[in-house]
Amino acid sequence: MHSPKPAYLAVIGTGGVGSAFLSQLSLLQQAHPQIHVILISRSTRSLTALSFSEPLSLSTWSTALGPSAQPAFTPPEILAYLENSNTTRGKCILIDNTSNQTLASSYPSFLSRGISIITPNKKAFSGSLDLWREIESSSFPADPHGGLIYHESSVGAGLPIISTLKDLVATGDRVHRIEGVFSGTLSFLFNNFAPLNGRGGKWSEEVRKAKELGYTEPDPRDDLNGLDVARKVVILARLAGVEVQDTDAFPVESLIPEALESCQSGDEFLSRLGEFDEEMEEMRRQAEADGKVVRYVGSIDVERGQIRVGLERLDKSHPVAALSGSDNIVNFYTQRYGERPLIVQGAGAGAEVTAMGVTSDLIKVLQRLQ
Repeated sequence: MHSPKPAYLAVIGTGGVGSAFLSQLSLLQQAHPQIHVILISRSTRSLTALSFSEPLSLSTWSTALGPSAQPAFTPPEILAYLENSNTTRGKCILIDNTSNQTLASSYPSFLSRGISIITPNKKAFSGSLDLWREIESSSFPADPHGGLIYHESSVGAGLPIISTLKDLVATGDRVHRIEGVFSGTLSFLFNNFAPLNGRGGKWSEEVRKAKELGYTEPDPRDDLNGLDVARKVVILARLAGVEVQDTDAFPVESLIPEALESCQSGDEFLSRLGEFDEEMEEMRRQAEADGKVVRYVGSIDVERGQIRVGLERLDKSHPVAALSGSDNIVNFYTQRYGERPLIVQGAGAGAEVTAMGVTSDLIKVLQRLQ
């Protein structure tokens, strides 16, 4: 039996997801000793291996990175470093655990040189359609010499949403419609504000509670504007064959009162949000009167090429209505599955589950590179 070919990894980003990934990678390395981490970089500094045959230690990287005097690598510097040896072509993997637009825009340069990419970074796949097309054309199999690209965690953290959709399309199924709850934050908010049974609290109180529990961004408006959901919906729409230009190409309903858009901070926003509780309460009352609940939903009508992100009033028997906690759910209505959709549901946020999606993608790439 031949020995596995070495795989040289550049890991960019060591925040919550990046650190969780490196922890998982240290375990994976025991089963895949061909993994050689040769670069770890964060926003201000980086670590490089002494050589490609003397990789970085995954047990000491954190203490070594802190005092490192080596500045962070720019995308061209990362590319040049990975191309340092001609023997590495086809064996290098870029792990991008950031949300950096500059690095995302550089993906075609890496892919066209045979460097594979694994990332939860949504910006590469939900930004301009031109970048999406360039990524597709410079990666394998469109380019026989291009790198592989996997981004399961760009939608739904570790949930198998993207891989499920790709399998449906690749096996010849016809996707009619996709709908779901794509934000753990907004799922938590509406499951508590408008539960199936009982009565939730005031809207402003639920938002404040979500922030205290760590479900929202430091400024909750970054969740309430709906753009994170819109980016995920763009990714799925494109994979289903809808050539949507970007998130400005369809309506995205913001839950930020217009009068509070100019608040100088998240704390100021929360302090004033209670002024608008009655508007949300009226919406809840109207839905309850009709035997429905309100949820924040992203939907794609694939056949008509129509996309919408915003509030929906749903029957209590609807799969989306029955969510609990901060779960995500995606329903795939297809030729094969008809009106009983294929459903993917579970935790759609969190560093550990997002990192799991990245690690899972890495295993797939390692298998394909052998």
